[in-house]
Amino acid sequence: MRHGDGGAGGRLLSAKMRTYGFIVSFLLVPLILYVVFVISPYAQAFYISLTNWRGISANPQYIGFENFGRLLDDDVFWAAVRHHGLLLLAMPLITIAIALFFSFLLNVGGGSKGGAMRGVRGSGFYRVVYFFPQVLAVAVVGVLFQAIYRPDGTGVLNGLLSTVGLGPVGWLITPDLALWSIMGVVVWQSVGFYVVLFSAGMSAIPKDVFEAAALDGAGRFRLFFGITLPLIWDTIQVGWVYLGIAAFDCFALVQVLSVDRGGPDNATTVLPLEIWRTAFTFSKFGYASAMGVALFFLTITFAALSLRVTRRERIEF
Repeated sequence: MRHGDGGAGGRLLSAKMRTYGFIVSFLLVPLILYVVFVISPYAQAFYISLTNWRGISANPQYIGFENFGRLLDDDVFWAAVRHHGLLLLAMPLITIAIALFFSFLLNVGGGSKGGAMRGVRGSGFYRVVYFFPQVLAVAVVGVLFQAIYRPDGTGVLNGLLSTVGLGPVGWLITPDLALWSIMGVVVWQSVGFYVVLFSAGMSAIPKDVFEAAALDGAGRFRLFFGITLPLIWDTIQVGWVYLGIAAFDCFALVQVLSVDRGGPDNATTVLPLEIWRTAFTFSKFGYASAMGVALFFLTITFAALSLRVTRRERIEF
């Protein structure tokens, strides 16, 4: 009897080992690929940031934290950090506010009909229109807005201004306007994705909740701030983190739209652009890697703080 029990236990252990082996065999390949193509480049960047490598020598000289010390005295680096701070404050707020407004209109803004809440007329068509900029390549968006922001009368915006008797505006060549102009393009391209994201969150809210509130006399303002916003808070939190991480990028649009790659007078420069320029224009790969490490820690810090600050109790429905 004991011998039989031992045989059954052995077969059970063997079955578990085969199951775990099957699972590990599937997880091992993605794990290896992640280590090779994600973790390994990060580790190499951290090492290169401690050297004076210029992209030529096979044995770069180790210089410790000298590159990071140089960052503290680099005016261009700090200008880029300030621009990221401005983007971090303004871009998520503007994008999320616009996306929430449109999402609410598409899902609840039409009011109640036959006892059911509905979106505004033609909401399906508007969803496609709002999402359309998201499918355009960044380079295409950049070229499109080069024509819109053209500083002479042939630009779309300046052409409109001229019809009301106003002179042309240097949207991308005026230091005080250039970064805001590029930020407007980023918001225009991003809003569609977050309209879809927030619409998905709102559509998951039971319609009975809205209908009960409407029967109690709640207006659209109350429906939005008292019901919709609290119930999709987790989705807004995710959108905020995504947009914050995007605010630490903006490389492609700044590269295409800005004057002299980050100009005028470094008024639009961002860290990814400075990393690219330092590495591939000035061949200072060690110093560029130090900027990359600084950008990495800025991004991680923002994400952690955002998730911590915006954390709240989950509302079940």
